[in-house]
Amino acid sequence: FTISNLGMFGITEFTSIINQPNSAIMSVGAIVQKPVVKNGQIVVGNVMKITLACDHRTVDGATGAAFLQTFKSYIENPIVMYV
Repeated sequence: FTISNLGMFGITEFTSIINQPNSAIMSVGAIVQKPVVKNGQIVVGNVMKITLACDHRTVDGATGAAFLQTFKSYIENPIVMYV
């Protein structure tokens, strides 16, 4: 598993290519401020795009999607990692 971070260079979204012998690579983009809906109100929020490329010979796409769901929940509410 590899993490590729081009967000530090201001790149907001990209897709990485898996290098062997890895099974997946996660691409992390820059955090940008955008309008988001929170509690029924439009406010400025921080948004970060993440993509995951999986080698389907070793990692099923559904497993990759479940990983991203879990990762998203931790990023949005990091205190749950301590519980």
